[in-house]
Amino acid sequence: MDYAVSNDSIGLVILGQLGTEVHIYSQRSSTQPMVERLSWNGTYENIATSPNLISSSIAFVYSALDKPQEVYFIENLDQIVNAERLTTENSLFLERDLPRGKPYRWNSDDNITVEGMLQYPLGKFEQKNLPLFVLIHGGPYSADGNQFEASWYMWATIAATEGWLVLMPNYRGSTGYGDQFLIQVIHEIVSRPGKDILAGVDSLVRDGIADPNHLTIGGYSYGGYLTNWLITQTTRFKAAVTGAGAVEHIANWGNDDVSLNDAYFLGGYPWEVPQQYHSEAAIYYVDKIETPTHMVAGDKDIRVAVLESFLFERALNTLNVPCKLLLFPREGHDLDKNPWHGKIKVREELRWLKMYGNRTV
Repeated sequence: MDYAVSNDSIGLVILGQLGTEVHIYSQRSSTQPMVERLSWNGTYENIATSPNLISSSIAFVYSALDKPQEVYFIENLDQIVNAERLTTENSLFLERDLPRGKPYRWNSDDNITVEGMLQYPLGKFEQKNLPLFVLIHGGPYSADGNQFEASWYMWATIAATEGWLVLMPNYRGSTGYGDQFLIQVIHEIVSRPGKDILAGVDSLVRDGIADPNHLTIGGYSYGGYLTNWLITQTTRFKAAVTGAGAVEHIANWGNDDVSLNDAYFLGGYPWEVPQQYHSEAAIYYVDKIETPTHMVAGDKDIRVAVLESFLFERALNTLNVPCKLLLFPREGHDLDKNPWHGKIKVREELRWLKMYGNRTV
């Protein structure tokens, strides 16, 4: 949640996420309620208020699935829906057809409602029997929503333009659904979100939206953890594209730069809860994998130790599962040293999905 403390005119202005929407809220004092400001559906970012004590003007970045990010300005916080667009940095996207999408909800195995975003292939909004790509966000404390993204990390729009129906699931541990939903990932860091995601796939197939014979999956960072786990739990996915995801937690705890996070999510250190480190690790179930798997990593990654990718590749090769590891030199977790690396990543992942995801046997 971003915030900006302004002035006596409008008080505190914050961004608040509720489900797949991020809107603007304000609060005049600690004794008054938080008020949602009337605004467009979508995602607001980087709010800035005026230093003028009597002004209620505000600037912000706004986007939605079919509206790329631009900067907007309004003199009166009460008139956000009349805000003026100040920039046209992404106007090129508006000259092209963009995939349409909407929120999608389903019940998980324990009857808890889970939500995600669906992006449809171009010209196929709300059509049926579509090839599915499940793109899992990282975090886990993050969420996918009604916003425009077309990067190497959040590339659902790109996949949809290539003909895939894309499900972006906000599994247990995602933000925007309350504290209880958020913390249910603790101790079950892959198994609980994994059940939520598989229930979403089942629901899409049951509703006739996804083609059960053309299911694929992928994600980066925590999304890579979950991808690696899920292909040990089912053979239904024809292809997987995973990046910077761990397959076990002991060596990763000892080699990454957020070891306290590992211990927090797993309920203790490796010697305190060894069974937890075992039961939530894909490597111990890797012999069940049949899904052709493409892997990506930066060779300097210490957020998720790059040795995890080496370990996973060796295991899959030993089991004769089709696999490929794409290793980017001098890159850490964010792949921000060379802009071509992100482009190459998405290009190769799309090729992998096309090569294996369209198989009929």
